[in-house]
Amino acid sequence: MYDPLHDLSPGCNEAYPESYWANVSGIAPEHDGAVIADLDVDVAIIGAGYTGLSCALHLAREHGIKAHVLEANQTAWGCSGRNAGFILKSSGRKSYGQMAKQWGEEVMRGIYQEMAAGVETVNSLINEGIDCDQQSAGYIKVAHKANKLKELVELAKLQQNMFGYDVEILSQNQVREQYMDDRNAYGAIRYKDGFGVNPLKLAWGYQKLAREAGVKVHCASPVNHWKSQDNKQKLHTPNGIVSAQKVVIATNGYTPKNFHSLITDRTLPVLSQIIVTEPLSEAQIVACNFLTSNVVMDTRALKYYYRKLPDNRILFGGRGAITGKSADDPYYAQRLLSVLKTSFPALANLKYSYAWSGWICMALDDLPHIYQNDEQSVFYSMGYCGSGVAFSVQAGKRLAEKVAEKPVPNLPLYNKALPKFPFAPLRRVGQWGYFHYGKIKDQWF
Repeated sequence: MYDPLHDLSPGCNEAYPESYWANVSGIAPEHDGAVIADLDVDVAIIGAGYTGLSCALHLAREHGIKAHVLEANQTAWGCSGRNAGFILKSSGRKSYGQMAKQWGEEVMRGIYQEMAAGVETVNSLINEGIDCDQQSAGYIKVAHKANKLKELVELAKLQQNMFGYDVEILSQNQVREQYMDDRNAYGAIRYKDGFGVNPLKLAWGYQKLAREAGVKVHCASPVNHWKSQDNKQKLHTPNGIVSAQKVVIATNGYTPKNFHSLITDRTLPVLSQIIVTEPLSEAQIVACNFLTSNVVMDTRALKYYYRKLPDNRILFGGRGAITGKSADDPYYAQRLLSVLKTSFPALANLKYSYAWSGWICMALDDLPHIYQNDEQSVFYSMGYCGSGVAFSVQAGKRLAEKVAEKPVPNLPLYNKALPKFPFAPLRRVGQWGYFHYGKIKDQWF
């Protein structure tokens, strides 16, 4: 499997991975074909995922700039088409308590408002007619141990007091009787505004809206070489050079090794693994009391997440392999299935029908950053830390404002660069150590 820390290119015109989403989403929408000749453009956006498509759409609609999007493979070939489809008011891994302690309450509230705006932006675009199999609203964060419920209750009270956020506190019995009989749940908090979607169809919807606004989307057009010349950015694709005044890097966890000096050693791509089971029978659903289609996540350091899909399959996800070389080892899918069965013992004979993995993008400070070089010619948004399905669209909107030289909120999200990883060549060693630490913490603390 393509590994961003080792490979210089994600390929060219590679097919979608063998995933549930690729199987059920139908035929991909039309794009504008590969770059086949030299082009001179105002703005080039590298990456046709949520961030890149949102940036292009908002540039066209709000600033009158018709960008060209360059995608190495297919629209949403990376994480945008492989994720679990959780629309949440969050991004990164830094807690609001940590934000308040580091930057003060005003900045913390500003970041919360940006996360909330991400969900609003997604909702507004879906309401324009995007068919993405949206499910009933609700996000359940379950305590995987009895002592973790206290932490969740404290979080709920903070968010109720700080933001007026409508958070419901659920006892163990309420979770098991009203939502699902998860034997690993010791209580939960429930938000009423998260929901699940088909993430690939969502991205295809963004592409359709962007092209209707005048954006050009070129798939099968990887940027294999990049240099700055004559005050322009020269992007070399297999069959043509794209010369741009400004370039947006929207590749997140799929950014190739040594792609651009502005982002070198500033991210850690981490594999997330997902399985989708065979459809549950009515008897299995009753045995598990699986009443909800809400999205669910637990409190582990190495989190598990799941949801019941519209065809009664269970999507279940967690950490995957450390390297791309090991990504397809069936051990990781089997491990997820085993954990799922500890939550729902009635599914002891259940099998999975689909298994795939994808690269999420970790930031050293657990926060996404939307930033640019001093010349205001190269921009990026990265570091969603596995929770960017909604916020990446807001990030794309803010990227568009930066490209158009408009003001953006004065927040660390937008005014600070991604910090560099110390001892960057050893990032995977650190990841291995964190995984072992997380395993011990989740089991014993």
